[in-house]
Amino acid sequence: MINRLFLILFISMAVMSCEVKQKNAKSSANDGSDFIDSLMNEMTLEEKLGQLNLPSSGDITTGLANSSDIASKIKEGKVGGLFNIKTAEKIKEVQRIAVEESRLKIPLIFGMDVIHGYKTLFPIPLGLSCSWDMDLIKESAHVAAIEASADGICWTFSPMVDVARDPRWGRVSEGNGEDPYLGAQIAKAMVQGYQGEDLTDPKTIMACVKHFALYGAIEAGRDYNTVDMSRIRMFNEYFEPYKAAVEAGVGSVMTSFNEVEGVPASANKWLMNDLLREQWGFDGFVVTDYTAINEMIDHGFGDLKHVSAKSLEAGVDMDMVGEGFLTTLKASLEEDKITQAMIDEACRRILEAKYKLGLFDDPYKYCNEERAKTEIFTADHRKKARELAAETFVLLKNEGDILPLKKNAKIALVGPMADNRENMAGTWSVAGDFEKSVSLRDGLEAAVGKQNVVYARGANITADSLLESRVSVFGKPTYRDNRSADVMIREAVNAAKNADVIVAAMGESAEMSGESASRSNIEIPQSQRDLMKALLKTGKPVVMVLFTGRPLAMKWEQENVPSILNVWFAGTEAGNAIADVLFGDVNPSGKLTATFPQNVGQVPLYYNHKNTGRPLAEGAWFQKFRSNYLDVSNDPLYPFGYGLSYTTFEYGDIQLSSETIGMDDELTVSVKITNTGKYKGAEVAQLYIRDMVGSITRPVKELKGFKKISLEPGKSETVTFTINEQDLAFYNQDLKFAAEPGAFKVFVGTSSREVKEAEFTLQ
Repeated sequence: MINRLFLILFISMAVMSCEVKQKNAKSSANDGSDFIDSLMNEMTLEEKLGQLNLPSSGDITTGLANSSDIASKIKEGKVGGLFNIKTAEKIKEVQRIAVEESRLKIPLIFGMDVIHGYKTLFPIPLGLSCSWDMDLIKESAHVAAIEASADGICWTFSPMVDVARDPRWGRVSEGNGEDPYLGAQIAKAMVQGYQGEDLTDPKTIMACVKHFALYGAIEAGRDYNTVDMSRIRMFNEYFEPYKAAVEAGVGSVMTSFNEVEGVPASANKWLMNDLLREQWGFDGFVVTDYTAINEMIDHGFGDLKHVSAKSLEAGVDMDMVGEGFLTTLKASLEEDKITQAMIDEACRRILEAKYKLGLFDDPYKYCNEERAKTEIFTADHRKKARELAAETFVLLKNEGDILPLKKNAKIALVGPMADNRENMAGTWSVAGDFEKSVSLRDGLEAAVGKQNVVYARGANITADSLLESRVSVFGKPTYRDNRSADVMIREAVNAAKNADVIVAAMGESAEMSGESASRSNIEIPQSQRDLMKALLKTGKPVVMVLFTGRPLAMKWEQENVPSILNVWFAGTEAGNAIADVLFGDVNPSGKLTATFPQNVGQVPLYYNHKNTGRPLAEGAWFQKFRSNYLDVSNDPLYPFGYGLSYTTFEYGDIQLSSETIGMDDELTVSVKITNTGKYKGAEVAQLYIRDMVGSITRPVKELKGFKKISLEPGKSETVTFTINEQDLAFYNQDLKFAAEPGAFKVFVGTSSREVKEAEFTLQ
C-alpha cells in the first residue's frame, strides 16, 4: 500500500515537473526561436532551400492536388509556399500533402494578390487614397483579410506604396499617388487593416509592402524600366511609405523589378540589408516579385547561378516562381560563393513567418469551409464597399450645378463604360466575381427605375481594335461593337433627344491601367471624344462619369463638358455608389492624390516640386528666360488635393499659436472652415509647409497634415493642426534626418493650389 502511494506521488510530481518545464520552455521561446532551432537542426540542405521556393501552383482542381506537378515537390520538402490557389477546400487539400506526406511536415504559406478586396471588391488603391479617410481605408483591408482568410489565404502581396508621378505608368492605379506623407499614412492603415493586433487571429493575414524600392519612378513611365536618382531624393521623396509600413510591423517586403544605383533591386544589398534591416529594423522576410531573380540575367547581371547567389547574399529570403534558389544555391555553397549561414538565415525568416501566423499550431487554421460560406461576399461587406466607394469619387467640374440630378429626370445613359459589370472592378482584382458587380446602368435603374433610363452604347473604348484587344487580356471584356462609329453616335443622340440629362460613361476600361499597361497617350480616346462632341451639340446638360485608373490629360473635356465626376474603378458596388453621388444621397468629398496634367508633355508633374533658379510665378505664363513652356502653361489641369463638392466651403485666415518656436516646441495652426452652401458636405482640410532656406533645396510645398470634417449648411468648425520638429525635418546632404532653424511658410486649404498662408520661424 505504501509502495503504491509512493508510486502515485512520484508520478504526480513527475507530471507536474514536466508541465512546469513545458510551460517555462514555451514562455522563454514565445517567439518560436527554440522551436525553429530544433526544426532547423533536423532539416537537410535541400529542405532548407525548399523553404525559400515560392512557385505558382495555378488554381489546382479539387481532388487532383495529389497528382499535380507541384505535389511531388511538396512531398520532397522543396516548396515553402504557394500562390494563385484559392478556396479553403483546395488549400486544405494541398496543405495536407505538406503536413502529412512530407518528411518534416512543415506547413505551406499561401499567398495571393489581394489588392483592393477579395471577393467583395473596393475601389482601386488610387481611388481609395482619394477618400483621405484612414479609418475607411483600414476597414477595407480588414474586410479583405476576413474574406481572404476565410478562403484559405494567409498572405497578401499588398499594400503597394510606390510614390508615382508619371501617369503613363499603368501601376499608378495600384498605389496612393504622388505624395510620400499621405502614402505613409495609407501604408500604415493598410498594414494594420490586414494584420490587426495579432497575426495568430485567423481573421488576419500577413501583409507584404511593395515594391522595394522606387518602382514608381521608372523612366518614361514604362513598366519594368530603369530608375536612377540620388540618395537624397530617395530618402526625402520616395522612401517614407515603405518605412511607415515597416514601422507598422509589416510581415514581409517584396523586391521591385527595377535597378537602383545600377544594381537590380533583388540583388541590392544596400537596399535589402543595410537600409531595410539594419537601419529600419525590419525583422520579417523578403520575397522577390514574379521571376525577378531570373530577370536579372536580362539586366546583364550574370547567369542564373550568379544572380541567385547575389540575391541571397543581398538579403532576399524567398524566390517567387523562378526556382533559382532551389536549383543553384547548393552548387554556389559548394563553390563558397555563399555561406551556410546565409541559407539558414533566409530559411529561419520563412519559418518565423509561418510561426507568427500560427501555422505550426494549426496548419489548417485558414481552411474552415464554414467560414467560407458565411464570411465572404456578405451583405455587410457589400454595404461597406458601397459606402467607401462613394467617398472616393472626385467632382472635377459642376458648371451650372447640373449635379446632383433629380430622381424624376429622364436620363440618357451612353458610353462604352455604361453597361459593363466586369470592368467595374478595375485592375488587380484576381479573386473577384465580376459578373456580380453592379454596373452604372444597374445602379441608375435601381435608383430611379428602368423606365427613366434610356441606354445607348454610343462608342467603343477606342476605334483601334488591336489596341482594344491588348487591354482586355485578363477576362474583362470591353464588348466591342462592330457597328460603324456614325451609327452608334446617331443611336446615342436619338436616345438623348427625349431625355432631360445625358450621363456619359467614358474614359478607360479596367485593364487600360495596371501592370504592363503603360500608355504614351493619356488622353481619352478619340472615339469617345467624337461621341461627346455629338452629345454636347444636342444642347442637353451633360454629366461625364469618368472611369480611369490614372490621371488623364483631358484639357478638352475640362473646357467643354459642363460636369465631370471621376469615379476611378469603384469595385463591386460601383454602380450603386455612383448613383448615390449622382442623385445627391452622398455629397462627393474625394480629393485627388495625383496631379492631372494638361497634356502628356508636362509629365512628370507634381505639386511638391523644387523651384528652379528662374522660377515662373504661380499662375503666370509666358516669360522668356523663365522655367516654362512656349505652348502650354506650367499649371496642372487639376492640382493635387483638388476636389469639388455640391456645397461650398470658406476658409478663414490662419491663426498660429506663435510666430516663433523652438526645436522642442509645438506650433498650433488653426483655421475656421464654414459651409457656405446649401448641402451638408465633407471637406478635407490640407496642411502644407515650406522650408524657405535649407542646406539643400526644399520643395515649394510639402503635405504635413490633413483632417476630414463634415459640416451642415451654415455651420463652421475650427480645424487645428500641430507642427513639431519632426514635421520640419528632412534628410540633409549627410542623410541625417534633422530640422534646420529658419523661416517657414505654412499653408492650409482645400487643395495644394487654393490655400491660405502664414509664416513662422524655427529657432
